Amino acid sequence: MNRLCCAVLISMLILVGSAAAANYIYERSVIQGVGYRSHELIAQTAQGYSGQKIVERISGSGSFYDRTEFELSVQRNSINYSKEATFEYFPVSYQTGTYDRKWVDRLCVANYDAGAVVTESYTHAESLMKHTQISTVGNSHLNEVNNSGIEASFNANVIGVGHIGWRSVEWIEGAKRPFEVGRSVEDVVGVFSIEKYIQLFKNESGTTGAVDWLPCL
Repeated sequence: MNRLCCAVLISMLILVGSAAAANYIYERSVIQGVGYRSHELIAQTAQGYSGQKIVERISGSGSFYDRTEFELSVQRNSINYSKEATFEYFPVSYQTGTYDRKWVDRLCVANYDAGAVVTESYTHAESLMKHTQISTVGNSHLNEVNNSGIEASFNANVIGVGHIGWRSVEWIEGAKRPFEVGRSVEDVVGVFSIEKYIQLFKNESGTTGAVDWLPCL
């Protein structure tokens, strides 16, 4: 009986150790086809209003090609994201029904250590070709330099509605609200191309303080 209890306890410790070690995520995918697609990605390096956050949602009908690489490390407090995608809208019908929805592609990345947030959004898209790369990192003892921030690159050709924005805020001790360092919002409708490169970094020697909320623009 004692041996059985010991074996069960050891098994529980192994399972708990495995669960605690699941703090690194890597996913690489290539998805292409014709039909209806709905996709959601939600990930974070820390709970609550801290660490790095990413939220991505895609849906629509027609033809699509999507090549994505996603990496998250809790210990390094970092997220790396890259997507190359093409979406063409048209309705499709199957025995299960007719799917008729223009493409929606929304992405939001927040860095609470740096007080920075970046948003990329396309809606009512009849055609969308895009290449997006985002890296966000926060303070960690594993990083050689604890300069937290977001680096983002957007390149897109769209027929539809587009929205790209970023915001940088800093919390100053004693202040009633965060100080907005900068903000940029780009809204376009029609046939257009967008190319943007963004760096939002906070030097380690600067004013410190936690930003308690970072809404997507």
